[in-house]
Amino acid sequence: MNSPVDIVYLWVDGADPLWRARHRAAYGKWAAQHPGQLALHGNVAGRYRDNGELRYNLRALERFFPGHGHVYLVTDRQAPGWLRASERLTVIDHRQLIPASALPVFDSAHIESYLHHIPGLAERFLYLNDDVFLGQRFDVDHWFGDGLRVYLEEAVVDLPAQLRPDVAAPVNCAVLSRNWLAARDASYRHEPRLFAHAPRPMLVSAMRALESQAPELFAQVRSTVFRSWRAPALLPDLVPRSMVAQGLARSEVLDPLHIASGDQDAAMRLAQLRAQFGSLPFFCINDTCDDADGDDPRLARIAATLQQLLPQPSRFEDDLSVPLAGAA
Repeated sequence: MNSPVDIVYLWVDGADPLWRARHRAAYGKWAAQHPGQLALHGNVAGRYRDNGELRYNLRALERFFPGHGHVYLVTDRQAPGWLRASERLTVIDHRQLIPASALPVFDSAHIESYLHHIPGLAERFLYLNDDVFLGQRFDVDHWFGDGLRVYLEEAVVDLPAQLRPDVAAPVNCAVLSRNWLAARDASYRHEPRLFAHAPRPMLVSAMRALESQAPELFAQVRSTVFRSWRAPALLPDLVPRSMVAQGLARSEVLDPLHIASGDQDAAMRLAQLRAQFGSLPFFCINDTCDDADGDDPRLARIAATLQQLLPQPSRFEDDLSVPLAGAA
Protein backbone atom coordinates (compact mmCIF):
# COMPACT_ATOMS: atom_id res chain seq x y z
CA MET A 1 0.00 0.00 0.00
CA ASN A 2 2.97 2.31 0.43
CA SER A 3 4.38 1.61 -3.02
CA PRO A 4 4.42 4.49 -5.53
CA VAL A 5 1.73 5.05 -8.11
CA ASP A 6 3.40 5.53 -11.48
CA ILE A 7 1.79 7.43 -14.35
CA VAL A 8 1.60 6.25 -17.97
CA TYR A 9 0.63 8.35 -21.00
CA LEU A 10 0.45 7.64 -24.71
CA TRP A 11 1.32 10.64 -26.87
CA VAL A 12 1.51 11.40 -30.57
CA ASP A 13 2.07 14.48 -32.71
CA GLY A 14 0.08 13.91 -35.88
CA ALA A 15 1.57 17.02 -37.52
CA ASP A 16 5.11 15.62 -37.54
CA PRO A 17 6.07 15.12 -41.24
CA LEU A 18 8.04 11.94 -40.57
CA TRP A 19 5.21 10.45 -38.54
CA ARG A 20 2.69 11.49 -41.21
CA ALA A 21 4.72 9.74 -43.89
CA ARG A 22 4.83 6.53 -41.85
CA HIS A 23 1.11 6.81 -41.15
CA ARG A 24 0.15 7.41 -44.78
CA ALA A 25 2.19 4.50 -46.09
CA ALA A 26 0.99 2.12 -43.39
CA TYR A 27 -2.67 3.02 -43.82
CA GLY A 28 -2.60 2.52 -47.57
CA LYS A 29 -1.16 -0.96 -47.11
CA TRP A 30 -3.39 -1.92 -44.16
CA ALA A 31 -6.64 -0.68 -45.72
CA ALA A 32 -5.97 -2.66 -48.89
CA GLN A 33 -5.33 -5.84 -46.90
CA HIS A 34 -8.21 -5.35 -44.40
CA PRO A 35 -11.16 -3.87 -46.29
CA GLY A 36 -14.11 -2.97 -44.09
CA GLN A 37 -12.24 -3.55 -40.84
CA LEU A 38 -11.54 0.04 -39.76
CA ALA A 39 -13.39 0.84 -36.54
CA LEU A 40 -15.86 3.71 -36.46
CA HIS A 41 -13.83 6.96 -36.12
CA GLY A 42 -10.74 4.77 -36.11
CA ASN A 43 -8.48 6.97 -38.25
CA VAL A 44 -9.82 10.50 -37.87
CA ALA A 45 -7.59 13.55 -37.45
CA GLY A 46 -8.64 14.20 -33.87
CA ARG A 47 -7.23 10.85 -32.80
CA TYR A 48 -3.69 11.95 -33.62
CA ARG A 49 -3.75 15.75 -33.35
CA ASP A 50 -1.61 17.30 -30.61
CA ASN A 51 -3.49 20.24 -29.10
CA GLY A 52 -1.05 20.71 -26.25
CA GLU A 53 -3.15 18.60 -23.87
CA LEU A 54 -0.14 16.75 -22.45
CA ARG A 55 1.49 19.97 -21.23
CA TYR A 56 -1.63 20.88 -19.23
CA ASN A 57 -2.21 17.31 -18.14
CA LEU A 58 1.22 17.28 -16.53
CA ARG A 59 0.46 20.62 -14.90
CA ALA A 60 -2.75 19.17 -13.46
CA LEU A 61 -0.87 16.05 -12.34
CA GLU A 62 1.72 18.13 -10.48
CA ARG A 63 -0.94 20.36 -8.92
CA PHE A 64 -3.34 17.64 -7.78
CA PHE A 65 -1.03 14.65 -7.31
CA PRO A 66 2.45 15.96 -6.46
CA GLY A 67 3.34 12.67 -4.75
CA HIS A 68 2.98 10.60 -7.91
CA GLY A 69 5.60 8.07 -8.88
CA HIS A 70 7.57 7.91 -12.10
CA VAL A 71 6.00 9.21 -15.32
CA TYR A 72 6.31 7.14 -18.50
CA LEU A 73 5.52 8.71 -21.86
CA VAL A 74 5.00 6.13 -24.62
CA THR A 75 5.65 7.54 -28.11
CA ASP A 76 6.60 6.64 -31.66
CA ARG A 77 10.03 8.23 -32.23
CA GLN A 78 8.71 11.56 -30.91
CA ALA A 79 8.75 13.78 -27.85
CA PRO A 80 7.24 17.25 -27.26
CA GLY A 81 9.73 20.01 -27.97
CA TRP A 82 8.97 21.64 -24.63
CA LEU A 83 9.65 18.52 -22.54
CA ARG A 84 12.38 18.93 -19.92
CA ALA A 85 14.76 16.08 -19.13
CA SER A 86 13.83 14.80 -15.67
CA GLU A 87 14.78 11.89 -13.45
CA ARG A 88 11.05 11.49 -12.79
CA LEU A 89 10.06 11.02 -16.44
CA THR A 90 11.10 8.49 -19.07
CA VAL A 91 10.17 8.44 -22.75
CA ILE A 92 9.42 4.88 -23.88
CA ASP A 93 9.60 4.36 -27.62
CA HIS A 94 7.32 1.83 -29.28
CA ARG A 95 10.44 -0.07 -30.30
CA GLN A 96 11.19 -0.75 -26.61
CA LEU A 97 7.81 -2.48 -26.10
CA ILE A 98 6.53 -3.85 -29.38
CA PRO A 99 8.28 -6.43 -31.59
CA ALA A 100 9.90 -4.86 -34.63
CA SER A 101 7.90 -7.14 -36.91
CA ALA A 102 4.66 -5.47 -35.75
CA LEU A 103 5.77 -1.87 -36.24
CA PRO A 104 4.68 0.72 -37.10
CA VAL A 105 1.47 0.71 -35.04
CA PHE A 106 -1.19 3.44 -35.06
CA ASP A 107 -3.79 1.68 -32.93
CA SER A 108 -3.73 2.72 -29.27
CA ALA A 109 -5.41 -0.58 -28.33
CA HIS A 110 -2.38 -2.47 -29.65
CA ILE A 111 0.06 -0.18 -27.84
CA GLU A 112 -1.89 -0.32 -24.56
CA SER A 113 -1.67 -4.11 -24.48
CA TYR A 114 2.07 -3.80 -23.75
CA LEU A 115 1.98 -1.16 -20.99
CA HIS A 116 2.48 -3.67 -18.18
CA HIS A 117 5.77 -4.64 -19.83
CA ILE A 118 7.30 -1.17 -19.40
CA PRO A 119 10.66 -1.76 -17.68
CA GLY A 120 10.62 -0.58 -14.07
CA LEU A 121 6.89 0.20 -13.99
CA ALA A 122 5.48 0.09 -10.46
CA GLU A 123 2.85 -2.52 -9.53
CA ARG A 124 0.28 0.25 -9.11
CA PHE A 125 -0.02 2.70 -11.98
CA LEU A 126 -2.47 5.20 -13.36
CA TYR A 127 -3.05 5.17 -17.10
CA LEU A 128 -4.12 8.57 -18.41
CA ASN A 129 -5.16 9.53 -21.90
CA ASP A 130 -3.75 13.02 -22.29
CA ASP A 131 -7.27 14.40 -22.73
CA VAL A 132 -8.38 13.05 -19.32
CA PHE A 133 -7.30 15.44 -16.58
CA LEU A 134 -7.24 15.30 -12.80
CA GLY A 135 -9.55 18.03 -11.51
CA GLN A 136 -9.03 17.88 -7.74
CA ARG A 137 -6.59 16.45 -5.19
CA PHE A 138 -5.84 12.85 -6.03
CA ASP A 139 -6.54 10.56 -3.06
CA VAL A 140 -4.45 7.42 -3.46
CA ASP A 141 -6.45 5.55 -0.80
CA HIS A 142 -9.66 6.33 -2.65
CA TRP A 143 -8.38 5.06 -6.01
CA PHE A 144 -6.15 2.19 -4.84
CA GLY A 145 -7.12 1.47 -1.24
CA ASP A 146 -9.87 -1.08 -0.57
CA GLY A 147 -9.87 -2.32 -4.14
CA LEU A 148 -9.19 -0.18 -7.18
CA ARG A 149 -11.90 2.34 -8.03
CA VAL A 150 -13.22 2.24 -11.61
CA TYR A 151 -16.02 4.41 -12.96
CA LEU A 152 -18.98 3.67 -15.21
CA GLU A 153 -21.23 6.09 -17.04
CA GLU A 154 -24.80 6.40 -15.79
CA ALA A 155 -26.54 5.49 -19.05
CA VAL A 156 -27.62 1.87 -19.44
CA VAL A 157 -26.51 0.38 -22.79
CA ASP A 158 -28.25 -2.43 -24.68
CA LEU A 159 -25.31 -4.30 -26.18
CA PRO A 160 -25.49 -6.27 -29.43
CA ALA A 161 -24.87 -10.00 -29.29
CA GLN A 162 -21.62 -9.79 -31.25
CA LEU A 163 -19.04 -7.26 -32.43
CA ARG A 164 -20.34 -4.88 -35.09
CA PRO A 165 -18.63 -2.46 -37.50
CA ASP A 166 -21.27 0.28 -37.09
CA VAL A 167 -21.09 0.88 -33.34
CA ALA A 168 -18.70 3.00 -31.28
CA ALA A 169 -15.49 1.36 -30.10
CA PRO A 170 -16.48 1.36 -26.38
CA VAL A 171 -19.58 -0.68 -27.25
CA ASN A 172 -17.52 -3.36 -28.98
CA CYS A 173 -15.11 -3.35 -26.04
CA ALA A 174 -18.01 -4.08 -23.69
CA VAL A 175 -19.35 -6.82 -25.99
CA LEU A 176 -15.96 -8.52 -26.01
CA SER A 177 -15.72 -8.31 -22.20
CA ARG A 178 -19.23 -9.63 -21.62
CA ASN A 179 -18.84 -12.58 -23.97
CA TRP A 180 -15.37 -13.58 -22.73
CA LEU A 181 -16.15 -13.26 -19.01
CA ALA A 182 -19.53 -15.02 -19.33
CA ALA A 183 -17.93 -17.91 -21.19
CA ARG A 184 -15.45 -18.39 -18.32
CA ASP A 185 -17.90 -18.01 -15.44
CA ALA A 186 -21.56 -19.05 -15.61
CA SER A 187 -22.34 -16.82 -12.61
CA TYR A 188 -20.95 -13.67 -14.26
CA ARG A 189 -23.42 -10.78 -14.40
CA HIS A 190 -22.55 -7.98 -16.80
CA GLU A 191 -22.96 -4.36 -15.67
CA PRO A 192 -24.84 -2.83 -18.67
CA ARG A 193 -22.88 0.42 -18.73
CA LEU A 194 -19.78 1.70 -20.48
CA PHE A 195 -16.70 2.85 -18.64
CA ALA A 196 -16.34 6.60 -18.25
CA HIS A 197 -13.56 8.69 -19.77
CA ALA A 198 -11.61 8.57 -16.51
CA PRO A 199 -8.15 7.93 -15.06
CA ARG A 200 -7.58 4.19 -15.13
CA PRO A 201 -6.01 2.62 -12.04
CA MET A 202 -4.13 -0.53 -12.99
CA LEU A 203 -2.13 -3.35 -11.41
CA VAL A 204 0.78 -4.84 -13.32
CA SER A 205 0.15 -8.23 -11.72
CA ALA A 206 -3.53 -8.22 -12.78
CA MET A 207 -2.61 -7.38 -16.36
CA ARG A 208 0.05 -10.08 -16.49
CA ALA A 209 -2.45 -12.59 -15.14
CA LEU A 210 -5.06 -11.59 -17.71
CA GLU A 211 -2.50 -11.87 -20.49
CA SER A 212 -1.78 -15.45 -19.43
CA GLN A 213 -5.52 -16.25 -19.17
CA ALA A 214 -6.50 -14.66 -22.49
CA PRO A 215 -3.52 -15.04 -24.83
CA GLU A 216 -5.85 -15.20 -27.82
CA LEU A 217 -7.31 -11.75 -27.06
CA PHE A 218 -3.89 -10.19 -26.60
CA ALA A 219 -2.69 -11.81 -29.83
CA GLN A 220 -5.78 -10.50 -31.62
CA VAL A 221 -5.35 -6.88 -30.54
CA ARG A 222 -1.62 -7.10 -31.22
CA SER A 223 -2.32 -8.12 -34.80
CA THR A 224 -3.70 -4.66 -35.63
CA VAL A 225 -1.98 -1.66 -37.18
CA PHE A 226 -5.03 0.61 -37.17
CA ARG A 227 -8.07 0.37 -34.92
CA SER A 228 -10.22 -2.53 -36.07
CA TRP A 229 -13.76 -3.25 -34.93
CA ARG A 230 -12.84 -6.93 -35.03
CA ALA A 231 -10.15 -6.46 -32.34
CA PRO A 232 -11.49 -4.20 -29.57
CA ALA A 233 -9.19 -2.63 -27.00
CA LEU A 234 -8.67 -4.53 -23.74
CA LEU A 235 -7.57 -1.86 -21.26
CA PRO A 236 -10.68 0.35 -21.39
CA ASP A 237 -13.15 -2.42 -20.53
CA LEU A 238 -11.96 -6.02 -20.14
CA VAL A 239 -9.16 -5.16 -17.72
CA PRO A 240 -11.34 -3.25 -15.23
CA ARG A 241 -14.27 -5.69 -15.54
CA SER A 242 -12.01 -8.66 -14.92
CA MET A 243 -10.53 -6.94 -11.85
CA VAL A 244 -14.05 -6.25 -10.54
CA ALA A 245 -15.01 -9.88 -11.15
CA GLN A 246 -11.97 -11.02 -9.14
CA GLY A 247 -12.62 -8.62 -6.28
CA LEU A 248 -9.53 -6.55 -7.07
CA ALA A 249 -11.61 -3.51 -8.01
CA ARG A 250 -15.06 -2.07 -7.46
CA SER A 251 -17.09 -0.04 -9.88
CA GLU A 252 -19.11 3.09 -9.24
CA VAL A 253 -21.41 5.09 -11.48
CA LEU A 254 -20.18 8.62 -12.10
CA ASP A 255 -20.64 10.75 -15.18
CA PRO A 256 -17.66 13.11 -15.30
CA LEU A 257 -17.60 16.41 -17.10
CA HIS A 258 -17.05 15.44 -20.73
CA ILE A 259 -16.36 18.18 -23.25
CA ALA A 260 -16.45 17.34 -26.96
CA SER A 261 -14.67 20.16 -28.77
CA GLY A 262 -16.85 19.86 -31.87
CA ASP A 263 -20.21 19.90 -30.07
CA GLN A 264 -22.42 22.98 -29.99
CA ASP A 265 -22.49 22.93 -26.18
CA ALA A 266 -18.67 23.01 -25.87
CA ALA A 267 -18.60 26.68 -24.78
CA MET A 268 -21.19 26.03 -22.08
CA ARG A 269 -19.31 23.00 -20.80
CA LEU A 270 -16.03 24.93 -20.73
CA ALA A 271 -17.78 27.55 -18.59
CA GLN A 272 -18.91 24.72 -16.31
CA LEU A 273 -15.32 23.50 -16.12
CA ARG A 274 -14.08 26.94 -15.09
CA ALA A 275 -16.76 27.16 -12.39
CA GLN A 276 -16.13 23.68 -10.96
CA PHE A 277 -12.38 23.33 -11.44
CA GLY A 278 -10.80 22.11 -8.23
CA SER A 279 -13.88 20.14 -7.20
CA LEU A 280 -14.06 17.69 -10.13
CA PRO A 281 -12.48 14.26 -9.58
CA PHE A 282 -11.53 14.32 -13.27
CA PHE A 283 -12.73 15.69 -16.60
CA CYS A 284 -12.26 14.90 -20.28
CA ILE A 285 -11.76 17.24 -23.24
CA ASN A 286 -12.23 15.10 -26.33
CA ASP A 287 -11.06 16.40 -29.72
CA THR A 288 -14.01 15.81 -32.06
CA CYS A 289 -13.09 18.56 -34.54
CA ASP A 290 -12.04 16.16 -37.24
CA ASP A 291 -12.41 18.79 -39.95
CA ALA A 292 -10.39 21.41 -38.09
CA ASP A 293 -7.21 23.22 -39.05
CA GLY A 294 -4.61 23.93 -36.40
CA ASP A 295 -5.90 27.47 -35.85
CA ASP A 296 -9.55 26.45 -35.49
CA PRO A 297 -11.27 28.77 -32.96
CA ARG A 298 -12.90 25.78 -31.25
CA LEU A 299 -9.49 24.37 -30.41
CA ALA A 300 -8.11 27.79 -29.50
CA ARG A 301 -10.98 28.24 -27.03
CA ILE A 302 -10.01 25.04 -25.24
CA ALA A 303 -6.33 25.98 -25.16
CA ALA A 304 -7.20 29.37 -23.65
CA THR A 305 -9.34 27.71 -20.97
CA LEU A 306 -6.61 25.27 -20.01
CA GLN A 307 -4.06 28.08 -19.83
CA GLN A 308 -6.40 30.07 -17.60
CA LEU A 309 -6.97 27.14 -15.23
CA LEU A 310 -3.42 25.77 -15.24
CA PRO A 311 -1.02 28.68 -15.88
CA GLN A 312 1.86 27.36 -13.75
CA PRO A 313 4.45 25.35 -15.73
CA SER A 314 5.29 21.92 -14.36
CA ARG A 315 8.74 20.62 -13.62
CA PHE A 316 8.53 18.75 -16.94
CA GLU A 317 8.51 21.88 -19.10
CA ASP A 318 11.50 23.70 -20.51
CA ASP A 319 11.20 26.69 -22.82
CA LEU A 320 14.68 25.88 -24.11
CA SER A 321 13.37 22.55 -25.40
CA VAL A 322 16.23 20.48 -24.01
CA PRO A 323 16.19 17.09 -25.80
CA LEU A 324 15.05 14.24 -23.57
CA ALA A 325 17.01 11.02 -23.35
CA GLY A 326 15.18 8.17 -25.04
CA ALA A 327 13.31 10.39 -27.48
CA ALA A 328 15.43 9.60 -30.51
